[in-house]
Amino acid sequence: MSPRTNKPYEIVERALALSRADGCVVIADEQSTANLRWAGNALTTNGVTRGRTLTVVATVDGKEGTASGVVSRSAVTADELEPLVRAAEAAARGAAPAEDAQPLVTGVPESPDFTDAPAETSSAVFADFAPALGESFARARAGGRELYGFANHELVSTYVGTSTGLRLRHDQPSGTLELNAKSPDRTRSAWAGRSTRDFRDVDPTALDAELAVRLGWAERRVELPAGRYETLLPPTAVADLLIYQLWSASGRDAVEGRTVFSKPGGGTRVGEKLTDLPLSLRSDPNEPGLETAPFVVAHSSGGDQSVFDNGLPVGATEWVRRGTLAHLTTTRHSAGLTGLPVAPAIGNLILDGGQDVSLEEMVANTTRGLLLTCLWYIREVDPATLLLTGLTRDGVYLVENGEVVGEVNNFRFNESPVDVLGRATEAGRTEKTLPREWSDWFTRAAMPALRVPDFNMSSVSQGV
Repeated sequence: MSPRTNKPYEIVERALALSRADGCVVIADEQSTANLRWAGNALTTNGVTRGRTLTVVATVDGKEGTASGVVSRSAVTADELEPLVRAAEAAARGAAPAEDAQPLVTGVPESPDFTDAPAETSSAVFADFAPALGESFARARAGGRELYGFANHELVSTYVGTSTGLRLRHDQPSGTLELNAKSPDRTRSAWAGRSTRDFRDVDPTALDAELAVRLGWAERRVELPAGRYETLLPPTAVADLLIYQLWSASGRDAVEGRTVFSKPGGGTRVGEKLTDLPLSLRSDPNEPGLETAPFVVAHSSGGDQSVFDNGLPVGATEWVRRGTLAHLTTTRHSAGLTGLPVAPAIGNLILDGGQDVSLEEMVANTTRGLLLTCLWYIREVDPATLLLTGLTRDGVYLVENGEVVGEVNNFRFNESPVDVLGRATEAGRTEKTLPREWSDWFTRAAMPALRVPDFNMSSVSQGV
């Protein structure tokens, strides 16, 4: 059995049959990727890769509780399959009882395509995109600008089997496009990114045209000091802030008094108004264009995920409902500890409820303020307030009397996404976006632009 000789479901079944533990979960991830890279208006590399990772979770019951052991390996051969199962069992027998131990999930109907071959991507995903990219190179060259960037498409077929009878499968396509336009002297730079499932809804010529306008804005340079400015955050920047907020929305941590969602004196802020705008922050595995796994896939335990929850169905969840905090993330275990409902994390995030206005219309209604391109190098400063710091990048523009009048210097910012939501005075039209900072981990987001009257630009940055 070479890494790709046996079908993934056969490997899952074989690993389960080999198990001698009290419980077993097997996850087979079949991955294929295709990519293009370019620099200076010319394609530089392209490639296609294939891979397989097998994760075995063994659970062992004891007098003091149930322990778990997890082992993951790539490119597992026939000779390595039984040692992998035995390694997970040995890890479980050598471990203390797992704090998050729960009965393995049961009663979920089998995926009808569980025994089908994995889905695969190929260079064909770029059949329409690549010619349009070539046209963009020609236009950029003629316009005196240089294009840099990459397009990546990944398709992961995940098979989950358990000793309690679950047989589940999910195919997850993920595509990202990042495009930088630079002036020949490298003093001006603009960025645009897109998230896509199949590259059929991505137009590089339109992105190049957008970047050409931004490079034109940057021909006039205005130096501004640090301070608080009315700021228009585009959807990509809003996504980066709110994804971090979701990652920090642990129900257990909130109950234990460790996060911005902890209530002074005990408990959580669930039910508290976070913003006067009628905004809802939600996740839905069936959201059109942002579909994600409708069940828990946990390769390890920690934070707000548990290997014991593998296969647990997930549905639409409102984290913030019309401005009010509605749910925090929990596993079955942490829900039992906190009294909060079970609410596993889901692989997409949507903020809606704003006005049906575009970012361009918001610019036109701005007397004086800043228009950002994106945020970068975001790091946590204080978990108790969720204060984050980071940098602006690839274009900060000054807006006066409804028009962009030039580019200003970059800044370091210090802000909490919870506070940003609370102080925002306008939200625009929700649209699919690529969170630039977190695009290696989280690509499925839809956000509006936000107007924040006093965004804190704490210091000037010399970055481009």
